[in-house]
Amino acid sequence: MATTPGGPMSDSQRIWITGASSGIGSALAERLLARGDRVALSGRNTAALDQLAAGRANALVLPLDVTDRGAVRDASRQLAATLGGLDLVILNAGTCEYLDARHFDVDLVERVFAANFHGALHCIDAALPLLRRARIEGGNPLLAATSSAAAYLPLPRAEAYGASKAALSHFLESLRLDLADERIDVSLIHPGFVRTSLTDRNDFPMPMRVEVDQAAEAILEGIARRRLDIHFPRRFTLLVKLMGILPAPLRYRLGRRMTRAEAVKENAR
Repeated sequence: MATTPGGPMSDSQRIWITGASSGIGSALAERLLARGDRVALSGRNTAALDQLAAGRANALVLPLDVTDRGAVRDASRQLAATLGGLDLVILNAGTCEYLDARHFDVDLVERVFAANFHGALHCIDAALPLLRRARIEGGNPLLAATSSAAAYLPLPRAEAYGASKAALSHFLESLRLDLADERIDVSLIHPGFVRTSLTDRNDFPMPMRVEVDQAAEAILEGIARRRLDIHFPRRFTLLVKLMGILPAPLRYRLGRRMTRAEAVKENAR
């Protein structure tokens, strides 16, 4: 249950989703709008956001590039003016690029961190005052962010992507501890492979890949239960977690086997 600005307790929540113009973010927004929540939709594709919001009075379109700190602050002011506080924030914006160590590309690494890590920090900075406002109003606010199962285990070519997601997971786990006294909860989302426009570009097998609808359902169930770690599909993510805690020599041998498999495939092209 959440409060509306100046009003009594209601079942409707005030929600901000980034990365809402496609993939998991769009699927989440569809469900939240359909159940009557007031949802602010952010993403870079304004046309897609407008289409998602069409005919829905409970949708607020806030086009946004999370790497633009000034734009995120402007969005925060619009959220405060329109919604007051925020009961739920889902930070879902992100990107993926793979590094070829033979042609080391610092610009690639910085681009990935700008979207996946620093972009999330900009949004956290903007959202925290609004989550605190919801708490003062008697709500039960939650900050959620989409990391990746890649944060559990170093993988070939994932130096930039995996490190950006691991940094995000570490940051939010630490922040969770510091927000506990304020009674603002933090959930981390660690998906395995989900069929999106990003994963469609992958040139390697993606075991147990799920559809965006399945991902959205798993995330909303985890949020409803206020799980600390929302990970799915569980058969895959539990295996990745297990591999991530293997002794370093075993992890190295596993990683080398994956690297050699990638090299064989590359040479066969």
